[in-house]
Parts: sequence; C-alpha cells; structure tokens
Amino acid sequence: MATISSLFLKTPTPTQPLPKTHKTHFSTPLNLPLSSRKFRPGQQARARIRCGLIEPDGGKLVNLIVEESQKAQITNRALSLAQIKLSKIDIQWVHVLSEGWASPLKGFMRESEFLQTLHFNSTRLENGSVVNMSVPIVLAIDDFQKDQIGGSSSVTLVDDKNKPIAILNDIEIYKHNKEERIARTWGTTAPGLPYAEEAITHAGNWLIGGDLEVIEPIKYNDGLDRFRLSPAELRDEFTRRNADAVFAFQLRNPVHNGHALLMTDTRRRLLEMGYKNPVLLLHPLGGFTKADDVPLHWRMKQHEKVLEDGVLDPETTVVSIFPSPMHYAGPTEVQWHAKARINAGANFYIVGRDPAGMGHPLEKRDLYDADHGKKVLSMAPGLERLNILPFRVAAYDKTQNKMAFFDPSRPHDFIFISGTKMRALAKNKESPPDGFMCPGGWKVLVEYYDSLASAENGRIPEALAV
Repeated sequence: MATISSLFLKTPTPTQPLPKTHKTHFSTPLNLPLSSRKFRPGQQARARIRCGLIEPDGGKLVNLIVEESQKAQITNRALSLAQIKLSKIDIQWVHVLSEGWASPLKGFMRESEFLQTLHFNSTRLENGSVVNMSVPIVLAIDDFQKDQIGGSSSVTLVDDKNKPIAILNDIEIYKHNKEERIARTWGTTAPGLPYAEEAITHAGNWLIGGDLEVIEPIKYNDGLDRFRLSPAELRDEFTRRNADAVFAFQLRNPVHNGHALLMTDTRRRLLEMGYKNPVLLLHPLGGFTKADDVPLHWRMKQHEKVLEDGVLDPETTVVSIFPSPMHYAGPTEVQWHAKARINAGANFYIVGRDPAGMGHPLEKRDLYDADHGKKVLSMAPGLERLNILPFRVAAYDKTQNKMAFFDPSRPHDFIFISGTKMRALAKNKESPPDGFMCPGGWKVLVEYYDSLASAENGRIPEALAV
C-alpha cells in the first residue's frame, strides 16, 4: 500500500481515468485564477473567466519569515529582549501570520485593527480599500508580562522551551476586554465555548500588537509538516498544474461520499462554465479543535484513503493543511476561512450547512442558524472577488444505495446520517450503508474510535503512521 509520503512526490497527468488502485497524491505548492461574482443556489453561475491567479488581499502576499542571511542577527537580538512565552494556539497564529494567510496583516493586531475586526469584520487599508478580517488575531499578556516589557518597543516571543520564535516590533499594548471580544465574535457569552475557554477566558487582561519578524518557518515535527503548504507554495502548485480555477473546501471532519459528491459536482459545474482545468483544494483545518473532533493525524489518514479508493481524483485534487485554530464562531468565522483561501489563490469557495458552527454549549440547539453562514458570505465586505458556491443538500438515497442530492419530491427515499450517528456506528464497529463512505476511509474511522476505547481501558494505542 502506498504511503502519503510516497504519493506526495508523485506528479500526476491530468486527464486519465482514475483506476481503483490509483495512488494518492498529497501535493505541495500552487497558484490560481480570478473571477468576481457570487451566485445563489438555482442561479446560473456565470463567473468571469480569466487567466492567472486571484490577487492576495492588499495586492501582495505577506511573508514575515526573515531571510536566511539575517537569521543569526535577528536571533542574537531576540536573546537581548524581554520575552513572552507563547501557548500552542499563539504559535499557530504566528504560523498563520508568518505565511500570509491573513495578508495584508503583518503581525498581531494593534488596537485599531482589533476594533475594526471586532465591529466591522473588515479592516481599511491606507489606500482606502477594505479587506475582510472577521476574527481577531491577537496576543494576550498579563500584568506581570506588561510590567516586564515596560517601555520597550520590541519583545521576543518564545516557545515552551524558551526558544525564540519571533520578535514583535513597534509594539502597542491595550486593554483586553474579554467579554466584548467573546460577545462580538460568538454572539453569546455563554460558558463552554471551546476556543474562548482555551484561549480567552483565562488569558491576560492586556493585548499586545506589533509587526512580526519570524525567525524560521513554524514546524510541528508530527509527521505532517510536509502537508502544511503555505499560500505561496499552494499558488506555485496550482500554477504547475495549469489550474484555471481553484475551488476550496474547508473541513474538520472525515470525508464521506456526500462531501465527495459536492466536490465532484462543483468541478462539473465549473467545467460547464467554461473552465478547462479546475483544481480542488481539499483543506482540512489543522489548528486547535474541540476535544470531540477527530484529531488531525487520523483525518489525514482518512483523506488519504478517500483518494486511494478513487472517491476523489488525485490528479485534480490538492490536499493540504490549513494551520488556523478553530473558533466555532459560525457566520463570523466562515468569513475568515474564505478570506484565507483567497490568499492561497482560491477564487471559488464551497460553503454548506452551518459552516464553522457548533451546538449551543448550554441548550439543545444549534448555536447559529444553519443558513446564515452562506448568506453572510454572499454579502461580506472584502469578499466581493470570491465566488461563493453553496452546497446542495446530500443524503443517502436508499433507491440507489449511494449518496445523492436530496430530492424533495421523494423524501422517504433518503436517510440523513448525522455526525452523531456516524460516530456511534464507528464506535460500535458497525458498518454504514454501502456507498456512504469508502471502505478504506471507514476503516480508519473505526480504528480511531477503537484507539479511544483502548486508551480508556489503559492500553496504549498504536502510533499511526502517515
């Protein structure tokens, strides 16, 4: 059986049919084309077709990693400055910022950027143009750290082993109003919001912003770094593949055949619109997720099987990891997910039911209206250049024994298999209906839940090789 690493190096040829034994291709760098109209379900899509990739926000992709020739000098300077120790989530945000996912942002937000993000879901550039920015990217410090910094204009950011990661320059320290931040990001201050509990509630009462100089690329040494492609690398890869459209699909769950149907149908629609080689960016979120989400390592293993089993075509699919932490902030956060993919070169974004949503932490209901995410994306400031592709609803069609688009004229022929139901089947080592998920992908899911049971019984689960 092919491993992800061996498949990663394989260069596919574009139009061959996909045999059952075709090897998975998890790619590296890419580049994309531009189109500038959103369309609604049922509306004929007539996006403008252009050569070349969509421009990053602000017109230039930000790269905050210092040149190799300056690395020693910057490192020596970092050792002479006051230090702030970063959490895992803080480091994930340094990663996001350093590679330009949040372009044109050049560091942790100062107060003016924070307030614009919080109140307008956008920031205004010096030339008067507006770019979308819906999620605050900020760094919290406590009273002691604030006093240690004193009147300094720069500070060093270090990891848990006190290794310098970056220098934050021209700093500004301002009050961290946690209640306002939580209320405006999530629309509620109810306890139990995963990201808020992890990164805000117990954080310091001050925020520090400034321009970043990142000493070297962020690495996690978890066997998956080769899949963490920067926006620049993705753009290079899209260009190498001669993509004339790139459509992005964000997910934080295992891929089932309903997802695959949506992705393959999107490519069909783009071909009908006149594009010659649309490429799918399958982009699992790789930062912080809540405790009951399937961990990234297992999700990557499952995505590999989806391509190996021919559910998606590896010749027109690029699988990469998006390094952002997950907020579960619904319509507010989905704007961030879409904006970041513009910077990676995507000009089409697939959005489904309740994107970036979660159940209410206290009540038995969804926290957000399931349709609001796609409606907000179609109106969001700064996302006018991005074509939004709403999902059609997919369900299991009992008459065809496969996932299909729901037909309201025969509702009794369809079964909706929820994530809760899917998890229950996998935990009990039961099989879903034929055609719900590829066998290899389902086996990985069963192995994951079996590893949880083993851990609960005091047995150490086997390490999963990817």
